[in-house]
Amino acid sequence: MNNPLLSSYNTHKQTIPFAQIKFEHYEPAIMQGIHDEDLEIEAIVKNTNAPTFDNTVVALEHSGHLLESVTSVFFNLLSTESNDNMQALAQKVAPILSEHANNILLNTQLFERVKKVYNMRDILKLDLEDSRLLEKTMLSFTRNGANITGEAKERYRELSTELSVLTLKYSDNLLKEVNTYRLQVTDAKKLEGVPDHVLEEAASLAKKENKEGWIFTMQAPSYLPFMQYVPDRKLREEMHTAYRSKATSGETSNIQLVQAIVNKRLEKAQLLGYKSHADYVLENRMAQSQEKVQELLAELIVAYTPKAKKEIEELQAFAQKTEGNDFVLMPWDYAFFSEKLKESRYAINDELLRPYFSLEKVKDGVFGLAEKLYGITFKENLEIETFHQDVKAYEVYDEDGSFLSVLYTDFHPREGKRAGAWMTNFKEQYMTQKEGQITDHRPHVMIVMNFTKPTESQPALLTYQEVETFLHEFGHSLHGMFARSRYGSLSGTNVRWDFVELPSQIMENFMTEQAFLDTFAHHYKTNDPIPSEYIQRIKDAANFNAGYACLRQVSFGLLDMAWYCRTTPFQGDVIEYDHMALEEVALFPNQNDACMSTQFSHIFAGGYSAGYYSYKWAEVLDADAFTRFKEEGILNKQVASDFRREILSRGDTEDPMTLYLRFRGQKPSIKALLKRNGIL
Repeated sequence: MNNPLLSSYNTHKQTIPFAQIKFEHYEPAIMQGIHDEDLEIEAIVKNTNAPTFDNTVVALEHSGHLLESVTSVFFNLLSTESNDNMQALAQKVAPILSEHANNILLNTQLFERVKKVYNMRDILKLDLEDSRLLEKTMLSFTRNGANITGEAKERYRELSTELSVLTLKYSDNLLKEVNTYRLQVTDAKKLEGVPDHVLEEAASLAKKENKEGWIFTMQAPSYLPFMQYVPDRKLREEMHTAYRSKATSGETSNIQLVQAIVNKRLEKAQLLGYKSHADYVLENRMAQSQEKVQELLAELIVAYTPKAKKEIEELQAFAQKTEGNDFVLMPWDYAFFSEKLKESRYAINDELLRPYFSLEKVKDGVFGLAEKLYGITFKENLEIETFHQDVKAYEVYDEDGSFLSVLYTDFHPREGKRAGAWMTNFKEQYMTQKEGQITDHRPHVMIVMNFTKPTESQPALLTYQEVETFLHEFGHSLHGMFARSRYGSLSGTNVRWDFVELPSQIMENFMTEQAFLDTFAHHYKTNDPIPSEYIQRIKDAANFNAGYACLRQVSFGLLDMAWYCRTTPFQGDVIEYDHMALEEVALFPNQNDACMSTQFSHIFAGGYSAGYYSYKWAEVLDADAFTRFKEEGILNKQVASDFRREILSRGDTEDPMTLYLRFRGQKPSIKALLKRNGIL
């Protein structure tokens, strides 16, 4: 069988030939990749020469390229273009891949060679990047069980394998819940006030499924406007209850998986000598300890709780004007009345702004912002193959004309694509050297979102929040595209998790800047620019319900820490524990079936375990860092150049706080965030 995954891609910029790849190609390619890396590791271990930085650490760094290439294609498509066959294969290969990784990291002979190089580090005269690679390599062994022996090592292997399967199953269950849920409405009166484009999409889905009326789903472009605009309270409650109780019962329940994942991660951490999973994770983060994370969360709770409670009181009073004095605001009322109050107070809402945020113009604006700041250009290339008709491919060129990256964009929801928004790589940036010639292997990056689709009558028109999400994920992509490191494991977004959100969140700051909005926010029919009074209203409304929004993020951080700061196995009721963890910042009564833990992919299946606080940590960083843009000019090319040089291009080649200090000239302060949100 001719397997395109097993040979160099004979394509433009060596992009992936998606059209040639069949499902049956994945498994043999993964097994071949494992075999090849086993041989590469064996060659390092059996090298009769004394261990050196090059023949051990660099050789290990450059091993496994085939496996990495194959798995990047498979797992990226598992998230964006999945089906039952893909999910079944993922469940099959996950334990095999976990065992393969363990075979490397628990290889005693390999670890001894790395350790010998590490113990000579003071006399090796390594440069900064080489020293960082050596340190990170040593940590990857010690933090993954290399120092444990006997039964503990075997148990560690078992736990790693079991967790690889459990986390995939968690994601699969959630995807099935989102894909199968339908709420059918046949009475038009119950949908009065819902935007036409939302109704058009819901009617189209109903027609497709041979049903009457309108069908709504849990996918963001359907769920969010449903909760914002549907006037029928019982329908909102039905939708909200289904959404908040995802994966709590039936065949797709994640209840048992939550308990298993938490307990197995705790056991792994304790095998390595840590009291909790959080202690294990935070040792290698900017925060460094549970205490610093809890200190940040507590500081935010104190700062934002009064504002959040006042916001809810105002919303309650506003709702009672139309619903009567006996009306009690509930969670399914929040988005509906919040939208009405915002419109009443600021004369602004999503539907007023949507016509100015057509996806194509937003894309031009975001790309144009990067061009103004960094001098880079984007050229769509129709000859680069993609895996779905919604996906587009761009070549990105630097200011001097040199090739920088391939960028794939995937904007709309579909079955087989998980919810949310993220940035990923098909290929990391790294460098190789042969006969004195250095080759810089440029990255292939993808941003994935679930934006409002175009309809038969109009193009894809985005909400304000969707444009903000675009900026966020695009910031991640810049971090990947600007990468310029010698080693892939130090490149791009391979940084500490509480630093990785700085490049993304700093981009969101441009959303309230007229200099940015003027470049693209033109009406999709008339091409008239967004009125200046709308921009002023956007600025005026920027901190509307900021207290509520902050406490919502803090609540996720508290829940994360509640699960992973545990020092004993969890044996209780998952839903009760979930409610207890959120009690301190709850602004509404708990709903019996609601459970965030069964749908919290970030911390149970997405790498953010004991790390969700990172969003607020990075928000402190981005608010402080953007102050320099505000002071020196938001489109100041020198400031942007400094940000690129010190943050975006450096990856993990230096301590993140060192990089931050070089850009900002001072340590970050929470005051900038409190000022931005109107608290100070």
